[in-house]
Amino acid sequence: MNESSHFPANPFGDWDGSPAAARALQQTLAAQLRLQDDFPPPRLIAGVDVGFEEGGSITRAAAVLLDADTLELVGSSLARIPTNMPYVPGLLSFRELPAVLQALAELPAVPDLIFSDGHGIAHPRRLGIAAHLGVVTGLPTIGVAKKLLTGEHDELDLQRGARVALRDKKTGEVIGCVLRSKDKVRPLIISPGNRVSIATAPELVMRYVTRYRLPEPTRLADRLASRREEKAAARRLGGTAG
Repeated sequence: MNESSHFPANPFGDWDGSPAAARALQQTLAAQLRLQDDFPPPRLIAGVDVGFEEGGSITRAAAVLLDADTLELVGSSLARIPTNMPYVPGLLSFRELPAVLQALAELPAVPDLIFSDGHGIAHPRRLGIAAHLGVVTGLPTIGVAKKLLTGEHDELDLQRGARVALRDKKTGEVIGCVLRSKDKVRPLIISPGNRVSIATAPELVMRYVTRYRLPEPTRLADRLASRREEKAAARRLGGTAG
């Protein structure tokens, strides 16, 4: 088990649990983000994703650790904890981050770079879950989201690797990019979380895209978090996954 202090048990300080205080904390933490490349060549990369059980009352976070050169699986973990707040748009990290941090802490080593299912700075207050994760751990992070949360962009070409800037609708500020990871598939929303630049984030994502739409770190984490493997095994045995 990884006992690193990178992964705090309480990532929210003295937050009182209210949405208003959460939004204020997001603005404070967003000001602490570093959006310049500040990491050595990664040796170990991680992916994290979150699902829910028992009608949403249990948060299930998955983390995988991969060799950055071979994409060989080095370790994986699952954390299940009681869900601490209902779904509130724009406050996803306050619902999911405690389980994510527990799953990361149970990996065999601290990753050099984390890919998170969700947004980095492509967020109304510039603090999606990947950015929140980056600022509380101090580690380099990238948000790999399947859907747009905020911003606007030009039309995207259909070929693999095509990308266009994602901009804030009011200010025109670039907050990430829209990336076609495979020919003619739905694009991904890529934005840095912490210690990674807007320009480098999609390059790193494409480095780890293989046969699938998602890069390997978040693809494998998604399989664990969504329980696809358990459900498939249960179907083969004629039962159900609990």
